[in-house]
Amino acid sequence: MSELAVAALRLGLLLVLWILIISIVSSQGRDLMVGARNKVRPRGASGAPTPAPAPAPATSSTSESAGPAGNTTGQQSVRPLPQQLHVTEGPLRGSVVDLHGSPLLLGRAQEADLVLDDDYVSGRHARLFPQGSRWFLEDLGSTNGTYVAGTQLTRTVAVDPGTAIRIGKTVLELGS
Repeated sequence: MSELAVAALRLGLLLVLWILIISIVSSQGRDLMVGARNKVRPRGASGAPTPAPAPAPATSSTSESAGPAGNTTGQQSVRPLPQQLHVTEGPLRGSVVDLHGSPLLLGRAQEADLVLDDDYVSGRHARLFPQGSRWFLEDLGSTNGTYVAGTQLTRTVAVDPGTAIRIGKTVLELGS
């Protein structure tokens, strides 16, 4: 092999190495963006009238979907959609988030609806969303996982009121 070919090969390998390093640093930088303090973003001033109409469609669609959903939910009476998320452990302990029947993004990133300032929480960690008369929780590919009633999520699951949801050092529960 000529000296020129070896030099070109070394330069190409060095270039690939730098591209890899830059991509790793930029992806870590996006995940580590943390605000100076925790925040609970308000759901908006116009969110107050929204809860009144939200339960009515959820109730009517629940009665239609209760039959096909399975035997266990078909036997239960229609229940109202929980409207609050209570923080029972962690830095935000005692906080209450009004849900207004809309999805909630949980994580460290500033665009999250509930910002959790915790080294064990990913930027976009989990999503809590309503469907019918129930809330569902999905892990968004977090590094350290999301736990419901002590079990790590491997798929989207329904969350009942009073069931502990653990994300990092924070424990949350749905309530009225």
